Amino acid sequence: MQKIVLTDAQTVVDSIVSADSLKEFGEVVSYGLLPYEEVAEAIADADIVVCNKTQLNAHSLRLAKKLRYIGLFATGYNNIDIAYCREHDITVCNAGSYSTNAVAQHTFALILEHFNRVAQYNQYVQEGKWKRSPTFSPFVYPLNELAGKTLGIVGLGAIGQAVARIANAFEMNVIAYNRSRKNVSGVTQTSFEELLQKSDIVSVHCPLNADSENMFDQKAFSAMKQGALFVNTARGGVMSEQDLYEALQNEHLAGACIDTLRVEPMEEDCILLQAKNCIITPHIAWAPVETRQRLMTIVTDNIRNFLSGTPTNIVS
Repeated sequence: MQKIVLTDAQTVVDSIVSADSLKEFGEVVSYGLLPYEEVAEAIADADIVVCNKTQLNAHSLRLAKKLRYIGLFATGYNNIDIAYCREHDITVCNAGSYSTNAVAQHTFALILEHFNRVAQYNQYVQEGKWKRSPTFSPFVYPLNELAGKTLGIVGLGAIGQAVARIANAFEMNVIAYNRSRKNVSGVTQTSFEELLQKSDIVSVHCPLNADSENMFDQKAFSAMKQGALFVNTARGGVMSEQDLYEALQNEHLAGACIDTLRVEPMEEDCILLQAKNCIITPHIAWAPVETRQRLMTIVTDNIRNFLSGTPTNIVS
């Protein structure tokens, strides 16, 4: 029997999505969200640890002498000390490609909110203003069509390609910047500079790494078209929040739709809270019920495969 410890279960599990599937492997001890300083003792006698964002490094892993497997409720694994795990024969497996459709869907939910202003018009109606309108269609907030607009996608992986397919259905012109060339139907690849200059909407779908960190800074925002929309459902670190704020305040950009920030949960003094025309959602693009259920299935299968001697989705 294995002892399985979940260190930050509440980042995935709720009253709808459960971790009961893990019980087939042994005893499951689930913590909602362990403070870092409590992790070492909590996993000291664990055979398996499953986490999302918990920092598992030489310090927090130092007491876990039985530990042989770390499973991730995520694709990214920058919170895991891979070198330490290799040195101590701990297998690390992630979960990839579980949220592609969810993030693409949320990307367009944000884009459509910007151009169709559904929330604003609903508020208009709820406040009783339609009842007092002299016309049946009050043009309170300007609306715009997506057809014919140019969407620039930064990062043409699985999510970027899913976004492109939706954009094609809206009869948009789709261009993309990717570090390597990819043959994707309905997409024209360009340089980063050309993408910024031509796009009515720029949507980011690249991973956060040394090349992409702060790639959207004052220079990049200034190079974008006057009145363009910036959308980030990737990682907060790809953009300078201060530079985005300034681009919105001086109205060079018509708006921004943001699902990720550099520090999460949002800091009390986050500058973007004060920005003009900035829609912010709390890193929930990946989190529909079906997506989290799919994620739990992948995590469960990863453990089952590891225990049977045929591990899958290994990162270390």
